Amino acid sequence: MTNQTLATKQIKKNVSLSIVAQLVSFSVSLLLNLLLPKFIAETEYSYWQTFLLYASYVPLLHFGFLDGLMLRYSQYDYDSLDKPLIRSQFKIFFCVELFFASVGMVVSFFIDNEINRLLLRFISIAIITTNTFTYTSYLFQLTNRIGKYALLVMVERILLGVGIVVILVLGVSHFYWICMVYVLSAFLSICWGVSQNKGLYLGATPLNGIQEFKLNISSGMMLLIANLSSMFLVGGAKMVVQWRYDVLTFGKVAFSFNVVNLFLTFVTAASIAVFPSLKRIDKDHLPDFYLKIRRSVTPLLLGTMILYFPGCYLLRLWLPNYVESLDYLGILMPMVVYASRVTLLTNNYLKAYRKERLMLCINVVSVAFAFGAFLVSAYLLNSLLLVLVMLVSVIILRSLVSEIVVMRLIQRRQYVSFLVEFLVVALFVVFSMKFNGFV
Repeated sequence: MTNQTLATKQIKKNVSLSIVAQLVSFSVSLLLNLLLPKFIAETEYSYWQTFLLYASYVPLLHFGFLDGLMLRYSQYDYDSLDKPLIRSQFKIFFCVELFFASVGMVVSFFIDNEINRLLLRFISIAIITTNTFTYTSYLFQLTNRIGKYALLVMVERILLGVGIVVILVLGVSHFYWICMVYVLSAFLSICWGVSQNKGLYLGATPLNGIQEFKLNISSGMMLLIANLSSMFLVGGAKMVVQWRYDVLTFGKVAFSFNVVNLFLTFVTAASIAVFPSLKRIDKDHLPDFYLKIRRSVTPLLLGTMILYFPGCYLLRLWLPNYVESLDYLGILMPMVVYASRVTLLTNNYLKAYRKERLMLCINVVSVAFAFGAFLVSAYLLNSLLLVLVMLVSVIILRSLVSEIVVMRLIQRRQYVSFLVEFLVVALFVVFSMKFNGFV
């Protein structure tokens, strides 16, 4: 059996395991995005979404260390890892996160607004739980133990789902209880992950851990900024909406983004499984894998947009207070195709070819242009819809530029496909807006 055949089977296995985990994640996301808006007040849902928005940026505070781990160690199996060296870096990393969390807690005592004070305190706790959870999940991913990674995700999501159900049954509606369940589920899942990664958290450490920690930050910083700048395309749009408009409007826009994220869940799962496998493939075979993956996922991504129409009908019945969100959703759905392709294909290939600097450049330029467009749309033109249109436009442009760059690296061409896919997406947007979700 050839190396290419083995690699193909490994990718299929890893993707399958990840998708199983994300099925569980998808179910919990449905719970969070469809039950919470139904049973808690719109203002409480908006505060919960505000917490999620700003908590999504706490990975900035590991300064690329975790991304450096993934880049520099993803070719190793678990047994071949230098565990004392990894362990020493974890201790430094944890102290850094604890410092920033403590600063956030101290600052919260000087905030008069009770809501903002609570939000900052939970975000401070999330600095530790989120980044430590990411460290734990990366240990599974970089050693290609996708099965254990899948279990880690399932443990965290099941705990979160059960906790949400419990507080809803008890009639609790305040957002801070939801935040409490969120950080507690991450903490408990970390405890399980520690038991599966013995020797990578506690124990004696060598003296060269600081130097290795610096090397990982140096290697991962550009990738961290590239990934977070990619997130900032969406997060920037949400922040501008939160700054410019009232809390209820932000909640309804956030709900639309959450529905889009339901579709993106599976793509994220596949992407996580693909990169460690790409690192184990001979570079001569990477171009063929690119075309194979692209041809497999593109029809699925385009097909998912059709679910918008029956989904709108059901959401109108279930959440009549969020009908306005469905108009926003029709504009945002093309993100499923273009953001997914960047996550699944172009970013993974740019990392495989060690083109992090190029990926950073594409993402930073996209964010800078997009953020300026968001501010003009919201503050000068006072058009919420234009903010969303500009977001989708920049995501499409970024995807096209990234694919052109990757295709030059692998010496392949798919330009006709670009045009066909864009026409299909444009037709969908016209139908969703013209017929108001009914076809």
